[in-house]
Amino acid sequence: MFYLILYIISISIVFIFILFLSLYTIFNLMATLRGAMFLPTKQKEIEHILKRANFKKGQIFFDLGSGDGRVLRTAVKKYKIKGMGIEINPLLLLYSKILAKIEKLNNVIFKREDLFKTDIKGANVIFTFLMPDTLKKLKQKFLTECRKNVLIISHGFIIEGWEKYLLKRIDHRPFPTYYYFLKPSKT
Repeated sequence: MFYLILYIISISIVFIFILFLSLYTIFNLMATLRGAMFLPTKQKEIEHILKRANFKKGQIFFDLGSGDGRVLRTAVKKYKIKGMGIEINPLLLLYSKILAKIEKLNNVIFKREDLFKTDIKGANVIFTFLMPDTLKKLKQKFLTECRKNVLIISHGFIIEGWEKYLLKRIDHRPFPTYYYFLKPSKT
């Protein structure tokens, strides 16, 4: 009887693991096809990137493709700002929400939403770690929806054709970070 129970528990654990791994793979594939796969940024690099954003208390920070929420949670904690994380992967979103609860972050919201449909009008600073094709598709959205004087931080990839908005580039490994300052003209 003992071995039967142990066998059932073992099979159940293996089944749950395979199910979780399958869901994780499916959701990562879905996110990759929509703009970026989950590739976590090291904490030291996050702090380096955020330090150069020169946040002011009370600003609103958006993280488009927020992954596990580490960039957003760090910014909210360290700079006393409000944050909005947009992520399509439901497992990463759930994980982000759990960590924000554990860290007692009341001024951060994580939403499962298509970043192309997200209302970004209220953002003062926007962070992305997205593929070049996705950034290319987001350019017009940034120009038409962002308020004046928005800082857009693109980690990893340059936004093609935006040389006139480029404020600075920070070269570090494995990815450079680009800071764009927008003064969009409404079209």
